[in-house]
Amino acid sequence: MASPKPRCSSFATTSRTHMRPSGETINDSFLTETKNTQNRKLSQKRKTLVSKLRKNLAEEYLRYLSERDARKILIADLNELRYQREDMSLAQSPGIWGEDPVKLTLALKMARQDLTRTQMELNTMKANFGDVVPRRDFEMQEKTNKELQEQLDSLRGDYEEVCKEHEILLQLHMTTLKERDQFHSELQEIQRTSTPRPDWSKCEDVVAGGPDRWQMLAEGKNSDQLVDVLLEEIGEGLLREKDFFPGLGYGEAIPPFLRYDGLVENKKPTKKDVINLLKDAWKQRLVEEQKEKFPDFFFSFLEHRFGPGEAMAWAYTIFENIKLFGSNEVMSQFYAVLMGKRSESVYIKQKETVAQLLKEMTNADSQNEGLITMENLSTVLKSTFPFKKEEKILELMEAGGWHPNSSNADLINYRLLFIEDEEGQSMPFVQKLWEQYVDEKDEYLQELKQELGLELHDEVTLSKVREALMNIDPSLDKQTLNGYLSGAFQVPRTELPEKGEEKEDGIVVQVKIALERLQMTDIRRMGSREQEPTS
Repeated sequence: MASPKPRCSSFATTSRTHMRPSGETINDSFLTETKNTQNRKLSQKRKTLVSKLRKNLAEEYLRYLSERDARKILIADLNELRYQREDMSLAQSPGIWGEDPVKLTLALKMARQDLTRTQMELNTMKANFGDVVPRRDFEMQEKTNKELQEQLDSLRGDYEEVCKEHEILLQLHMTTLKERDQFHSELQEIQRTSTPRPDWSKCEDVVAGGPDRWQMLAEGKNSDQLVDVLLEEIGEGLLREKDFFPGLGYGEAIPPFLRYDGLVENKKPTKKDVINLLKDAWKQRLVEEQKEKFPDFFFSFLEHRFGPGEAMAWAYTIFENIKLFGSNEVMSQFYAVLMGKRSESVYIKQKETVAQLLKEMTNADSQNEGLITMENLSTVLKSTFPFKKEEKILELMEAGGWHPNSSNADLINYRLLFIEDEEGQSMPFVQKLWEQYVDEKDEYLQELKQELGLELHDEVTLSKVREALMNIDPSLDKQTLNGYLSGAFQVPRTELPEKGEEKEDGIVVQVKIALERLQMTDIRRMGSREQEPTS
C-alpha cells in the first residue's frame, strides 16, 4: 500500500530591502528575524508530518500482519478441505464402498497421529541408541572374549612354566659346565698320576685252585673288591703258616674273649669249618632265653663246644679268620656284631624277613612243586614290603630271575632264591634284599638328620629326636619308638621319660653319635610319612 506523498510549499525569495508604500526603507535585522521565525514554523510542520507518516506506517504494518495470518488460516482450511475431499473420494472407491466416511476419516487421523508418534519415538531411539549393539552380538563377542582370555591365561601360564624350566635348565647347564670342568681336571690329573689298570688274569696262577677258582672269585667284582679278594687269599696263606697268635693282654680296649697273655695256638680250621661254627653259634643264640652280651655269649659257646682249655685258642683263631674274610657274608656279619659295630637284632630281623618271604612263597605254591609264577612273586613282594617303591620291587624280581621279556605266567623255582653255597654266601635275591635294607636305613637316617635341622657336632635332646622320628614316620608305635630312643641315647627303656616330662630336655647327645648308634641298630620305616586320611 502506497504511502501518501508529502505536501510541498514554495516560498518566494524577497530582496533584502523592501519598500513600504510610504516609501520608507526596512533594515536587514528585521528581515533576518522574520526569516528565522518562518524557518522554525516550517521545521515544526515537517516534524509533525514525519510523526504522522510513521504512525500511518505502523498501522499499515499491523494490517499487513493480520492479512498474512488470515491468509495462512485460509490456506490451512483449504488444505483441510482438500484432505476431506480426498477422503471422500477414497470412501467412494469400489474397494471400500459402503464404509462409513466419518469412521474412515477418524481412522486416518488416528493413523497419522500414530505415524507422527512412531516417527518421534524412532528419532528418539536413534538418538539414544545409535551406538548400541544388539544383545546377541554382545553375548557372542563376550563369549569370544572369554575364550580368548582363557587362552591368554593358559598361554601365560605355559609361558611362566617355560620360563621356570628355562631358568632350571640354565642352572643345570651351569652346574654341568662346572662338573665338566671338574671332571676334565680330574681326568687330566688321573692321566698324569694314575697307573695302568692291573691285569687280574695274572692272579690265576697264584691263587690256590687255579684259573677256575679265580674266575669264580672274580666274577662280578670291581677292582676294589678284587683287591680285597686277593688280600684275603694272601692272608689265608699267611694265616695257615702261623702256629701261634700272640695274646693281646688284659687292657680295657681288648674284647673280653681275647684277654690273654702269652702265645695262643692257631687251630687252623678250614674256611668252611669256621662258617659252620658261626652258624651253630647263631642257632644257639636264637634259642637262648636269657640274653647276655654277645661277646660273653660267644666265649661261653666256645667253652661249651671245645672246653675251657681250648676256648681261648678257638676264640683267637675264629677272630683272625672273620677279621680277614670281610667279603664273606656270614663272617662279616658275625664280626660286625661281635665287635659292637652292628646290633644282633639287625641279623635276626633279616633272617626273619627271609623266612617270612619263603613262607609266603610256599603258601602261594598251591601244588607244592617249588614253583610260582612271576605274578605271584610280585604279589608276595608287594604284600611283604608295602612301603617299597615300584623300582625296588623290580630290582628284587630281576635278582630272582625276572627280565623285561618275561610274562606273568612264567614259572620260577623260588626255593633256589634262598639257598646258600658251601661258604655261606646267599643267592643274588637275598643279597639284593640286604643291599636295599642298608640303602633304606641310610635314607631314613638322612631324613631324620634333615628333620632335626642340626649339624653333626651339635647336641640334640631326647624330646627333639622323639618329635623328629614321629614327623618322618607317624606310624611308629610307642614300643618301637622307645627302642630307637634307647639305642640313640644309651638309656634303658624302663628309664626313658614319657613325652612332655621335664627330664626329656635333660638327656642330650651329639647328633653324630646318635646317628651312628641308630645305624648300628635295626631301624626301618614303619609307614608312609604322610598318613592317608581314614574313611
